[in-house]
Amino acid sequence: MIRTAVVTDVPVILAMIRELADYEKAPQEAVATEDQLREALFGADPALFGLIAEDGATGEPVGFALWFLNFSTWRGTHGIYLEDLYVRPSARGGGHGKALLLELARIAVERGYARVEWSVLDWNQPSIDFYKSLGAVPMNGWTVYRLTDAALKAAGAR
Repeated sequence: MIRTAVVTDVPVILAMIRELADYEKAPQEAVATEDQLREALFGADPALFGLIAEDGATGEPVGFALWFLNFSTWRGTHGIYLEDLYVRPSARGGGHGKALLLELARIAVERGYARVEWSVLDWNQPSIDFYKSLGAVPMNGWTVYRLTDAALKAAGAR
């Protein structure tokens, strides 16, 4: 049901990324291309890793997880940052999301990583409840900051 993404999965992963952007009410922000995704996942020095959830009966991809390594200076070891986890609405409730997260946890434990972490939108209560059911805890007191577009260019030009 869960497998490592392969290069032929790129079009379906990109389609699901766009579905996720629609769900998160930000479709205009999903501007990645197949070429960019292919290079990030399968280029000479991949910085992104992917898992695919398949329907048990048809073998069709119904979800994905994209992740990369981060590092904890306090723990002195890597962790996994889960960039995106998505399961198509028609497949929700079938255990695919849980299986994706448990596989990431398995990978982290197997490799000696200190944690798996991710962000969730404040209004996404179904996902928050799901994550808490697995034992995940919110990082209260931390706020994510981001530089993009014009602000990033201005900061980079200083």
